[in-house]
Amino acid sequence: MLRLTASRVGSVLARRAILTGNARMASHGHEVIETVDMSKPMYWDRLDIPLPDRPYKDELTAADKSLKQKEQGPWTQLTKEEKIALYRLMFCQTYPEMKQPTEEWKTVMGGIFIFLGFTGLVVWWQSLYVYPPQPRTFGEEWQAKQLKRMLDMRVDPIEGFSAKWDYEKGQWK
Repeated sequence: MLRLTASRVGSVLARRAILTGNARMASHGHEVIETVDMSKPMYWDRLDIPLPDRPYKDELTAADKSLKQKEQGPWTQLTKEEKIALYRLMFCQTYPEMKQPTEEWKTVMGGIFIFLGFTGLVVWWQSLYVYPPQPRTFGEEWQAKQLKRMLDMRVDPIEGFSAKWDYEKGQWK
């Protein structure tokens, strides 16, 4: 039987903690990805937040820097393309682009149908292999005999079965 003492468990966990992370990823041929500093403001395109905490592009190229210098002057001298480029430096998407419908509903509906199909298969399997067979009292023949017996016994003759049966004609009223 395998026995691990507390010190052995601790050393196994410590060794495992050392092997996880960037060193292990680099040893397996994967690139080491920089971690994101979540304390800095993030950029989000959201309809409910019109002005994000930071611009879309932080690092500007030489052309972007010259365009930012032109932005300081009168905007009447800027062309339409330059105004759009300035907008794209600040924001990734426009409001109409953010309001475009997505195709996510297809994924959601597909997941729902897969779940319902799997549930149906489980119910079918249970009806075959888990549940016992139906009792004989559920059969039509048994129920017909039971109804005839109740009528012969004149069960509930004022408002029940017997009140709705015509005994002279042998049929329902």
